[in-house]
Amino acid sequence: MKPFQQRNPIPIAIIGLILIALGLTAAANADELPVIGSGTVYTAAFEEAAGLKDGDEVRIAGIKVGKVKEVELDGNQVLVSFYVEDAWMGNNTAAAIKLKDLLGQKYLAVEPAGSEVMDPSQTISKQRTTSPYDVLEAFRGLSETTDAIDVGQLARSFNVVSNTFGGTSEEVTGALRGLSRLSDTIAKRDAQLSNLLENTRQISGTLASRDQQLVRLMKDGNVLLAELARRKAAISSLLQGTQQLSIQLSGLVDDNQAQLQPVLTDLDRLTGMLYRNRKALGEGIDNFAPFVRQFNNTVGNGRWFDNYVCGLVLPQEGPVNPKGCDPR
Repeated sequence: MKPFQQRNPIPIAIIGLILIALGLTAAANADELPVIGSGTVYTAAFEEAAGLKDGDEVRIAGIKVGKVKEVELDGNQVLVSFYVEDAWMGNNTAAAIKLKDLLGQKYLAVEPAGSEVMDPSQTISKQRTTSPYDVLEAFRGLSETTDAIDVGQLARSFNVVSNTFGGTSEEVTGALRGLSRLSDTIAKRDAQLSNLLENTRQISGTLASRDQQLVRLMKDGNVLLAELARRKAAISSLLQGTQQLSIQLSGLVDDNQAQLQPVLTDLDRLTGMLYRNRKALGEGIDNFAPFVRQFNNTVGNGRWFDNYVCGLVLPQEGPVNPKGCDPR
């Protein structure tokens, strides 16, 4: 066998390019591969797309089983191709486009039914599919429709109708008069109504474009609320333990009332005496400072000290210095 270096490089290059092209093709169509793909591809026909787009979730009984592959127009209907992985699909399976959240994001809900396994080449007919009513699109359509209304002409039309039926019964006249006033009010408030509808359209567009961030914010809010709920249980347990401790301390005080009462009485007397003599105690501490400095100097000469404190012995023990503590 020839060494690899001695082989013709042209066939090797051609084979390498073919392998690279096959690898790129497989990577681009990885979802449709039998082993690592996203599952079996099915198709459903709908009256309208209702905001469903490629990559949206496919759910069965609320559980994600795949994703939408493609949404395309086919004559007077919309064909939705979607993947389903590891789920049984019957020959009477139904599908519906439903709202995933309040921001208008959609998902495809599949309801398997039937007695036989569904053929993937069989399309779920429009009789077994439903589409939701899109509120955001309705607001956009209302805003565009009202922008095209000539409110001045509308007001004049109502006035002409009111004048034409002016000689009829009081009930009809009152109704037409109310229509005339309504038209005048609409004409006067045209700018405000247009501004309101325009702002509504902008808000709906902003919500639709920021749905991922708002969904993430709501999920984070759920995590925060769950954490608060968990901490609430911990705080409740702490409060219950504190209540039990207070009950035990109350019982302890009740059981030892005879012993604690004299101690608390003497402690009250002591604190009262200290409070009454607080000025003298402060002066004593101030006067004690020079003695502390001299004492530190005395013991700094060695392991001994010699000191005399005048008045340390109580008077009933006898006078230690007949001349008193005055050094003069």
